[in-house]
Amino acid sequence: MKKYLLIIACLLPVMHSARAEWSGYTALEYRNFFEPAADPRQPDNTGSLILQPEYHYQWDNGRQIFSFIPYYRVDQYDDERSHGDIRELAWVSAAESWELRLGVRKVFWGVTESTHLVDIINQTDLVENPDGEDKLGQPMLNLALIGNYGTLDLFVLPMFRERTFPGVEGRPRLATIVDTRQDALYESDKKDQHVDYAVRWSKSMGILDIGLSHFYGTSRDPEFIFVPGPIPSLLPYYKLIHQTGLDLQVTSEGWLWKLEAVKRSGTNIDYAAATAGLEYTLYGIGGSTTDVGLVVEYMYDDRNKLATTPFNNDLLVGLRFTFNDTQSTDALIGLIYDREYGSTVYSIEAGRRLGDRWKLSVEGRFYRDIDPLDNVLYSLRKEDYLQMELALYF
Repeated sequence: MKKYLLIIACLLPVMHSARAEWSGYTALEYRNFFEPAADPRQPDNTGSLILQPEYHYQWDNGRQIFSFIPYYRVDQYDDERSHGDIRELAWVSAAESWELRLGVRKVFWGVTESTHLVDIINQTDLVENPDGEDKLGQPMLNLALIGNYGTLDLFVLPMFRERTFPGVEGRPRLATIVDTRQDALYESDKKDQHVDYAVRWSKSMGILDIGLSHFYGTSRDPEFIFVPGPIPSLLPYYKLIHQTGLDLQVTSEGWLWKLEAVKRSGTNIDYAAATAGLEYTLYGIGGSTTDVGLVVEYMYDDRNKLATTPFNNDLLVGLRFTFNDTQSTDALIGLIYDREYGSTVYSIEAGRRLGDRWKLSVEGRFYRDIDPLDNVLYSLRKEDYLQMELALYF
């Protein structure tokens, strides 16, 4: 957080002089686990309080934009999950053929549902959710060049962010604690001060949306070094990598065809991975307002058992329900099946607005038939949970 003080100091005059436009939300979250944990130090349930205000201001006929989005969570038990972050603290200057973006931002790349292989700009905020969808803010300088050829994004990324991990009392987590109290290890002698670079070209061409990217810098995905002792632990090790990525989406009537593929290289690293699939939506089921989407994806990683992800030969099947009611009710139910070990992860995500300012969200994950050889998932075999979040938007 201290790294951002200079950025905040530079932008405070803008915040002070501008007419404030505040929004955001605060939420109460409750997570209940159905089995006692493998580690007796872990609780059977936990609660959290979340606060995320948002400040936005535009001037110069909308060509200049300033935004500030801090985030803070207080967890009942896990000190590592009680944390704050600046999700966004950025200035954007826009013209007809370019945009300049400076500050802390979140950038998302990708089209698939199960994994986002090409999404490499921001670090994963893993204490928030085991699905890896939540991200830490990343300091950056981003120049977007816009023309008939598409959009060319150029990135300079200083100040590497280390991944967050649950603590001793955190749940769900791996059986062996990831030690974040010691300094992480880096391949670069500049450690977290290494400056990373990225470039991405994207274009929409009729029914086809395509993105082609390249990244050079510190990998957002750490490897782990086992540290023996009375309480064994894992120490993150961040390597320097090159990653070239491709994302495609074809939209045709009710069909979405999706692909994400990457080729990564670096010290002792050289592999390819891909996620491909489709989503087909049936509109107005039975004459109702409800739409149902069938999602099918396959995840592949040519490292096989050496992959740092459990999803290297897996199949996702899911159903997405969009009820199109005044309360914006939706739900996604799915499973991921490991074709090698037979392990299965079931999941549910659902949400519904309550009035104009409240929203109730439900999330659950359930692990079945987990093979002991499926190392990452075997640590989670007793971590079935159901989570409820009640959010107030302002």
